[in-house]
This record gives sequence, C-alpha cells and structure tokens, in this order.
Amino acid sequence: MSVTYHPKKKKRARTHGFRKRNSSAAGRKIIKSRRHKGRKRISL
Repeated sequence: MSVTYHPKKKKRARTHGFRKRNSSAAGRKIIKSRRHKGRKRISL
C-alpha cells in the first residue's frame, strides 16, 4: 500500500484558498463566520 496524502500547495490553495471561498455565497459565509469567531487564519 502507498501513502494516501501527497500534499501540493497549488492544489490546496485552489481548493481551500481565499479566492475559492470568496467565489461562492457559502464560501463567503464561511469566511464571515471565521472572522466573527476571531480566527487568526480565515483561509489558506
């Protein structure tokens, strides 16, 4: 068996990054809720 997680910075940013989150209404809601909670990082 092989290891299942092969991290790639570009892939991660494009899937979970700020611009991706900001591109949908649900994503903007996530950013808003994380800001409201006082998260140090609101997205990748």
